[in-house]
Amino acid sequence: MQFWVKILVALGTLLAVLYLSACLFLFVRQNRFIFFPSREISTIPSDLQMDYQEVWLPVISEENQSASTTEKVHGWWIPAAAENRSPMKSEWVLLFLHGNADNISENLKHSNRFHQLGFSVFMVDYRGYGLSQGKFPTESTVYEDVETAWNYLVNQRGIPPEKIVIYGHSLGGAIAIDLASRKPNAAGAIIEASFTSMRDMVDYQYPHFNIFPIDWILTHRFDSISKVKDLKMPILFTHGTADETVPTSMSQELFDAANEPKKLFIVPTADHNNIARVSGEKYFETIREFMKLVDYN
Repeated sequence: MQFWVKILVALGTLLAVLYLSACLFLFVRQNRFIFFPSREISTIPSDLQMDYQEVWLPVISEENQSASTTEKVHGWWIPAAAENRSPMKSEWVLLFLHGNADNISENLKHSNRFHQLGFSVFMVDYRGYGLSQGKFPTESTVYEDVETAWNYLVNQRGIPPEKIVIYGHSLGGAIAIDLASRKPNAAGAIIEASFTSMRDMVDYQYPHFNIFPIDWILTHRFDSISKVKDLKMPILFTHGTADETVPTSMSQELFDAANEPKKLFIVPTADHNNIARVSGEKYFETIREFMKLVDYN
C-alpha cells in the first residue's frame, strides 16, 4: 500500500512540476506567441513609383536614457503626390501601423491606396522588425516605438495632431487604439481587422491554454475594448466576414463600445489581409466618406 502511495505522490509531484514549468514557459515566452517579426525588406516605395525619405528615429525609453545606446526605429516618409491631393482637399497624414507578422515593405501596396487618395504616409517598423534595431518586441516597446513615430510627425515635421489619422491593421489596430487613447487631438483612427483584447484572442486561437491561469500569466494585454470607449475622435472599423485569424464579431464589439462619430465597414468574403482588394472601389469610397466625417468633426 505504501508503495502505491509513494508512486502516486511522485506522479503528483512530477505533474505539478511540469504544470508549473509550463506556466513559467508561457509567462517568459508569451511574446513569441504574439509577435512574428520579419526582417526582410522585399519592396521599397520607389518600386511603386512613390517618392520617399528614409527615416531613422532614436527611441528614448524609461529603461534606456543613454543616447549612446539608444535603439533606432526605421520608417519611410512618403509625401502626398501633388496630383493626388485634390480628392482630399486637405493635407492629411496617415500614420501606418502594421500587424504582427510582417513589416513595412509587405504593406506598401496597401499604404499606396491611401497615398492615391491624397494622404502623406508615414510607415514605421517596430523594433525587431524590418531594418529597425532592437531584439524581440513586447507590448511596452511597440507603444514606445509608435510614440516616437508620432513625435517625429508633430515635432520634427511640424504636422498638427488634428491632421494625423492613425491607421492600424490587426495587432497594429490595438497599437493604434492605444496611441489614439494617448493622443486625443489626433484627427481620427482607422482600425482594420483588429481584436478586442489579447485575452480574448487567447480564448479564440489557443483555447487549450485555458488549462493554465492565463489571467495571471498574460502580461501583454492589448486591451482595446477597455480603451476604445474613451476615444472621442472619429473612428472607422473594417473587417472581412471570412477572417479566420480574428473573428468579425470583435470589430463589431469594438464598434459597439466606441463613441460617436464612428463607422463600421464589413466586407463579405474578405479574409484577414485582403479587405481592400476584395471590396475594390468600395474601400476607397468608404475612406473618402470617413474623411468627410473627420473633416466635419
